Amino acid sequence: MSQSTAPGNDPRDPSNHRTVLLRGGDVHSPADPFATAMVVERGHVAWVGSEGAADAFADGVDDVVDLEGALVTPAFTDAHVHTTATGLALTGLDLTGARSLADALVSVREHAAARPHDTVLLGHGWDAARWPGGRPPTRAELDEAAGGRPLYLSRIDVHSAVVTTALLDLVPGVTERAGYHPDAPLTADAHHGVRAAALGAITPQQRTEAQRAALRRAASLGIGSVHECAGPEISDEDDFTGLLRLAADEPGPRVVGYWAERDVRRAKELGAIGAAGDLFVDGALGSHTACLHEPYADAAHTGTAYLDAAAVAAHVVACTEEGLQAGFHAIGDAAVAAVVDGMRQAAEKVGAARVRAARHRVEHAEMLTPETIAAFAEFGLTASVQPVFDALWGGEDGMYAQRLGAERARTLNPYAALLRAGVPLAFGSDSPVTPLDPWGTVRAAAFHRTPEHRVSVRAAFTAHTRGGWRAVGRDDAGILVPGAPADYAVWRTSDLVVQAPDDRVARWSTDPRSGTPGLPDLSPGAELPVCLRTVVGGRTVFVGPDE
Repeated sequence: MSQSTAPGNDPRDPSNHRTVLLRGGDVHSPADPFATAMVVERGHVAWVGSEGAADAFADGVDDVVDLEGALVTPAFTDAHVHTTATGLALTGLDLTGARSLADALVSVREHAAARPHDTVLLGHGWDAARWPGGRPPTRAELDEAAGGRPLYLSRIDVHSAVVTTALLDLVPGVTERAGYHPDAPLTADAHHGVRAAALGAITPQQRTEAQRAALRRAASLGIGSVHECAGPEISDEDDFTGLLRLAADEPGPRVVGYWAERDVRRAKELGAIGAAGDLFVDGALGSHTACLHEPYADAAHTGTAYLDAAAVAAHVVACTEEGLQAGFHAIGDAAVAAVVDGMRQAAEKVGAARVRAARHRVEHAEMLTPETIAAFAEFGLTASVQPVFDALWGGEDGMYAQRLGAERARTLNPYAALLRAGVPLAFGSDSPVTPLDPWGTVRAAAFHRTPEHRVSVRAAFTAHTRGGWRAVGRDDAGILVPGAPADYAVWRTSDLVVQAPDDRVARWSTDPRSGTPGLPDLSPGAELPVCLRTVVGGRTVFVGPDE
């Protein structure tokens, strides 16, 4: 991809809002399914069209970019991110690749030796369900591996953690808190306490560097916006407001902030657009804390309920009256039912039309039934979901089947049913639970492990681009049409296709005369597109090393 520039102007300077003509590639736009060129002016898309018509613009722009056959798409929106935790996972101890308990303990020893001055050692991503024997490390094993230092290791779902004795000693009264187990992963309030102590040991400089690292990674993957899902049980106010300032002051992806607290006015004061995100109704399946109607297949209980329907209703009413989005973390079927029941109670108080207009959202929403899907559609709820969860944990032998049994596991993450019901979808990663990986996310939805839940690549791509904007109340963005924000990414990729994974998914003709814009082939095993450039509001925020 080459670029000609008017003298004295650097297109990478974030202070420049230049007029740019991109030509000679493929532009993914509903305005023109055969578009090969686009003009960007004052941070917005000004024109999309054919190569022949582009000649008329060539002399009146500041820069001309020869795409050399590259693909231009709307930038992705990741609708559920924990930015600081993502940055810490990028720069800290990452256990997602550990193949056994022994591997994990070796990694802990090496990390502790490499960071002798850290007040608290931090790590993330272990998943004992995937290890031989299925056992997490004991406290004694961690004490030995960490050399007696404070250590916090969050499970891959971030709803439980294993820690050393030295970290427990920093949390007075932790042994009396709900979720404390003498020699098992900590959950619930005990987990929240040790997490707060561990993250509280991070300096402001470390935190800012972690946030920068996460946003740089997002930009390098063609992500133009992230929804930060923060809250007092996840991070702290300084972390949240610092991230919003950083995103406003430095070039990079847009950051939309959600603060998961029932004090609605405080969320508004902090700059959040919603008292939403991870406002926990329950926990997670992997940690046995998702709230179920029937007991787990591998545990004699039904998980943990943090909020009931009455509490959900009160929060929805408060948010609706304050002009903010409400939103809830709900994974288990009992938790999702509590959200639906709460929405219905709220609608009785403030009116169903006001509830629908507020576009409240539900994060994860993994265990749905036809009845709760219908209620999502009735109340205009956005399902903010993470397709890579299914890629990691679905299937006949996956973690879902271990926790729930194969029959219940097959019902999880029913994206096709949600779309058929008219429920808006917004895709995200829940990073660092799963990595920032937008094309991998689209692939996971299109090739869901349960075939009847699959959606077309086109529908999945829309959920990961325009869907994230719609989830924050913007219907004019996430697509490359005149007037839309110029948030786009340029990709090196193979031939474009119009793809559905099998005959159970609605298809569009692959004949060019169908007028359906093509997308990269995302078949399992196919090479994913490589990001060459990411632009946010007309400003370049990432340029690949080969550009």
